Parts: sequence; structure tokens; C-alpha cells
Amino acid sequence: MSADTVSAGPLWAAMYHSITDPTDDPYRVTVSPDRLDRQLRWMRRRGLTGVSMERLLVARAEGRGAGLVGLTFDDGYADFLTNAVPLLHRYEFTATVYVLPGRLGGTNAWDSLGPRKPLLDEDGIREAAAAGMEVGSHGLRHTDLTEADEALLSDETRGSREALCAITGGEVTGFCYPYGTVDERAMSAVRDAGYRYAVGISPGPLTGLFALPRVHIGQEDTAPRLFLKRALHGRRREPVPHAAYAPYADAQAVRTTAREGGAS
Repeated sequence: MSADTVSAGPLWAAMYHSITDPTDDPYRVTVSPDRLDRQLRWMRRRGLTGVSMERLLVARAEGRGAGLVGLTFDDGYADFLTNAVPLLHRYEFTATVYVLPGRLGGTNAWDSLGPRKPLLDEDGIREAAAAGMEVGSHGLRHTDLTEADEALLSDETRGSREALCAITGGEVTGFCYPYGTVDERAMSAVRDAGYRYAVGISPGPLTGLFALPRVHIGQEDTAPRLFLKRALHGRRREPVPHAAYAPYADAQAVRTTAREGGAS
């Protein structure tokens, strides 16, 4: 493998959503605080450290990725701040929360079956960043990018990044595709908007730095299931090749590198 690629084995990134009572959960994306506590403890006891995607990618680029797990929380639910962050701090972990600056303080209205849950507002986003968490974009309003016209695609990628940079006062390097749907056009928009990586869900033909796969973690994932998911992940997934992650490179250099070797 060439010097400008990273191979730290299969990239292990866990995908969470809401952390609250999972009793009313038609989409099976809610994990209780108690279950999250047990899952994080399982990682810690096995010598694993939960980190943000930004930190994971930097570590892999520098050859220090062994034992690191990317922890991600989609949709920017307010319960991330109240229920997940204290547990992450308990185990000295960090994580990435992907938020929706077009729905600040709103709800998950895109979930037709409900239940309605509050989303982070500007103060909550800033508080999450101050707590050591990476803030990434999930678009403006949770729109499927593969169905967006050019103007909407720009708003959802470039517009959301600009809004979040203004809120946090810092760089926003990561993007998470709503619904996990991604195509070449969406990837190009994300790259051109100045992001340096993007996450999806399952591996596919576009897997790479701008379509990193993740593993769904749910309420039913007890210690034995986590063990199996990690073991099967390592056996079934090839290492994700991607250009060496350069978090502080200028945006043009990042876009050029991504086009030359970022997506396989």
C-alpha cells in the first residue's frame, strides 16, 4: 500500500442516535443511558477507547489507530448532551455529534412515526463542543442528498457547514449523510463544501474517506452481541483505503487529494 494511504485494519466506527428511554422506538435507533453505560464499559474493559471521528482519522493517518473506536451520534438530539456526554466523560471518551443547524431547537419531524424528540439548539451545540465533543454536520434539515436539486444540495452541504462554523467558532470537518444515502454527486458536493471526511452506514462501492462505513449499535447490543459485531466486522470488511487524513491542510489541497485517492 502506498505511503499516502492508511491501513489500520477495518475502521471501527459505532453509529448511535438518541440516548433516552427506548420504549417508544419504531425505528429501533434509541439506546437507554443504562445500556450505553454498559456498552462503553465493555469497550473500556477490552482496552478500547472511544473517540471522535476526527481524532480517529488523525490517529490512523499517524499510525496510532489501534484500539480506537469512533463514536458517532446522528441527528443532534438534545439527549446527547444530557445523557450521553456525562457517560462519555465517565470513561474519558469523546465522540462526534452530527447536528442539523436548519432545525435548531426543533424536533425530528422527518420521522413520520415519531415520537417527537427535541434537538440541540445553538447553546447546546456550543456546550457539546466545549465538553470536548466534535460537532459535525448532518445537513441543514435531514434531507436525502441524492434527491436534492443543485441549490438545495449546496444549502445542505456548504450552507450547513457555514452555519455550524458560525455557531461553534471553529472548523467543521465532518459530514454525515442523512438516511445514509450517498452517490457521486453528493460526495462531490461534500468535498467541495470544504469537509474533510464523511460517514455513511454500510460499506458500498463508494466506500472511502468521503463515505466511511459505520456499525449500528442499538438497545439489544449486549456484551455478547458487541463481541460478535466487532469480530465479524474485522473478518467481513476489508481495510478502508483512503488518502492520508490531513485535518489542517488547506481546503483546496484536501479536495485535490480526495479526488485523486479518496474514494475507491
